[in-house]
Amino acid sequence: MSKIEIACFNPESAMIAFENGADRIELCDGLSEGGTTPSFETTRDLRAKISIPLFVMIRPRGGDFTYSEAEFEQMQKDLLQLKSLKVDGFVFGILDENDQVNVEHNKILVEMAYPLPCTFHRAFDRAKGLEDSLEKVIGCGFKTILTSGQKPNVSEGKENLKKLVELSNGRIEILVGGGLRSTNIAEIREFTNAGYFHSSAITDGGAFANADEVIALKNS
Repeated sequence: MSKIEIACFNPESAMIAFENGADRIELCDGLSEGGTTPSFETTRDLRAKISIPLFVMIRPRGGDFTYSEAEFEQMQKDLLQLKSLKVDGFVFGILDENDQVNVEHNKILVEMAYPLPCTFHRAFDRAKGLEDSLEKVIGCGFKTILTSGQKPNVSEGKENLKKLVELSNGRIEILVGGGLRSTNIAEIREFTNAGYFHSSAITDGGAFANADEVIALKNS
């Protein structure tokens, strides 16, 4: 059995994931933008209903991962508000204008989130340099990196994912996601030796997680 985090873009998906054996929820809004910060109310209501770990996306908008001062302030404000809801962790990633990991700004958010763990999301796949970016993210204090190996999806990125698992050497969790499905998870797991996997479990191009897919991901 694999450890599975389901990316949920609405509370309905989160309930489906929770009821069908997911190990963790990544809650976001903005499906068409690849995930943005969910609302305070949605997060509060969901927290009351689910007992598995709930990680919350902090991302003020879609597009790139280089943020203005005002956007960075918004991220800090959102994180502190959502932290008050007893969530279990946060998911974010900030790059500088040269597509390098922005150590200073990420560190500030990681410290604000403490003692809750943080995941550096797929901004990692836009960052320049696999090894250098890995070391910077570890240096910022993140506990997890969500990545498809700096390629468009996990199948194309499996060589890099394997390398990341080796290079990280237990210092940070490599959370494998990006085009991950129940049909390819076993092969990817075997090839990369990763221990945690991430999927939206959306199988019909819609907005909601598919219960059977959550079960299949968990059991494959």
